[in-house]
Amino acid sequence: MNAPALMLLAWGLEVVIGWPDWLYKRIRHPVVWVGALISAFEKTLNRQTWPHQLRYLAGVITTLIIVATTTGVAIGISTFLPNTLAGLMIEALVASSLIASRSLYAHIAAVARPMAAGDVDSARKAVSMIVGRDPDLLDESGLARASLESLAENASDGVIAPIFWGAILGLPGLAAYKAVNTLDSMIGHRNERCGAFGGFAARLDDIANLIPARITGGLIAAAGFGVRGFRIMITDARRHRSPNAGWPEAAMAGALNVRLSGPRTYGGEKNNEPWLNEVGRDPTPSDINAGLGLYMRAMGLAAMLLALIASALVWGNAS
Repeated sequence: MNAPALMLLAWGLEVVIGWPDWLYKRIRHPVVWVGALISAFEKTLNRQTWPHQLRYLAGVITTLIIVATTTGVAIGISTFLPNTLAGLMIEALVASSLIASRSLYAHIAAVARPMAAGDVDSARKAVSMIVGRDPDLLDESGLARASLESLAENASDGVIAPIFWGAILGLPGLAAYKAVNTLDSMIGHRNERCGAFGGFAARLDDIANLIPARITGGLIAAAGFGVRGFRIMITDARRHRSPNAGWPEAAMAGALNVRLSGPRTYGGEKNNEPWLNEVGRDPTPSDINAGLGLYMRAMGLAAMLLALIASALVWGNAS
């Protein structure tokens, strides 16, 4: 089976069954395994007494080992599974565990439900599961804004990017991307502890997401059925602190005509981030559901595009 077709099958499994709770209880999750390995290396090699250059080198070595190990396991799975329907389903199931479209929808919906019911406290608890900012400092607009930003950014990091690399390089490409992205989420922070050790992982993640983030932005803008999403994405994406997250977030802001990003507080420290779509209105609880609808349409467009690519490869090989 060609790689795009494998990703389409894997994505379908992820949407329908996700990673079942009974399976998680027995063997956890591949990302948990990778995270445990990263944590072990970080505790051993990220010595605060070492000079900056040595900690950076230790981070480079850690990153390369984690990515190589994860990719090697994926190559082994792809190589040694039998060329049968059972082998294909096992490979697709493994690949499905590294795609997060179902869980992303569930996490954002977990904020939307209490927000719609006026239960701000429960909404804050749900938001604390998806963003790093202090939810106690967020009003209804802030909670809606945080949810929409997380939805847009993770549509790229958790769905489009892994499928993009999997469609190009199969399960090994998908696994390599997920290792890089997990490294970035765990050690790619610009703080005193991880600034040096995770610097290489953060830059590698920026490179890996360069194309997928722009694809995601385009999909979200197209799903908005108007030009405003494209216009705001093009004009405002580069204002974001991240070289990649601004693309899907700006597209989301334009498509819904709300303003996103802007000043926020992390760990008691205020960051004066610029607004995306500054002339837009502040988001309301109903905009979270509108954002989920936009996300579903964008993912539908992505699935159609992936199916077309997979079909073209099949036809090309048959001719």
